Amino acid sequence: MCISMDRAAFSGTTLYAGRLRHPTHGLVHVLGYQNTAVNLAGDAHGNAMLLHLPARRRMRKGNFLPVGHADDVLSRMVDAAWPVAVAPVGAMDWMGADDEPQVEVFEHDIYTVLLADDPTLLPAALDQVPPRKRPRLDPELLEFYAAHYPGHSLAVCCFDNAEAARAKPLLMWYSPLSPDLLILPALDCHTGGAPDLAAVVPTDHFVLYGTDEAPDGWGAPVDYPAGMGHELRQFLPRTVMGSHFDGIPLPNGDFALHHDDLLNGRLERIHRLRPTPGPTPAPAPATAPASAP
Repeated sequence: MCISMDRAAFSGTTLYAGRLRHPTHGLVHVLGYQNTAVNLAGDAHGNAMLLHLPARRRMRKGNFLPVGHADDVLSRMVDAAWPVAVAPVGAMDWMGADDEPQVEVFEHDIYTVLLADDPTLLPAALDQVPPRKRPRLDPELLEFYAAHYPGHSLAVCCFDNAEAARAKPLLMWYSPLSPDLLILPALDCHTGGAPDLAAVVPTDHFVLYGTDEAPDGWGAPVDYPAGMGHELRQFLPRTVMGSHFDGIPLPNGDFALHHDDLLNGRLERIHRLRPTPGPTPAPAPATAPASAP
């Protein structure tokens, strides 16, 4: 259900993509990510999940949103879109600027995050990760991202087994390369090596969307917890729509949906994007079952 830096198993993934005009940052996309993970790398090694983000400007620590006590925010979106007959999602999270490429290393919830716009710089920054969380980096995987996702920001979220169960939802915002195309990272490979772009992979995903241009009556209202801080609330939608991909084999790739299709409730137009060397990804069909209003 995602890319890991070493052997791992993932299930019950929740993905959220939002589009809004922020009073300070302008038009931004918001990514939410959560799932259940099992580290299979062995006790001597940490592990990490890698998210590729089509950000127009270099991302920094401030792009990651603290959820505080609102650690069920993505579960509440799922409950809004599927009020009955959907099992709860697992508790595990998954998972401004100068122009010089660099890696920013910081702590976010249980993770040590390496944030870079050049994957080839990651190995030199790895010694800043605590040994218990430090993953092994396969050069083949880093070369894959350098070739197939140029211009993307890369977030490597490092964790260890002891802390995995306490993870909170991962939420971040960014200025998108394509403002009208909502992309959710869902490329799949759990070995630590480069993913197979020709593969057909199983799915276990709740895919959710929100927009500040939603008309009256659009989607399902989300019941957020009382006392949620404004810093987080300003990035979240009033209503959501979504589709549940449960055990359906799909071409390996990311989920994507055009904003106009979202506004018109055409979730059957969710499709898969498979990267090709260079800046333009290639679309592949995806069927969007179990849509929520």
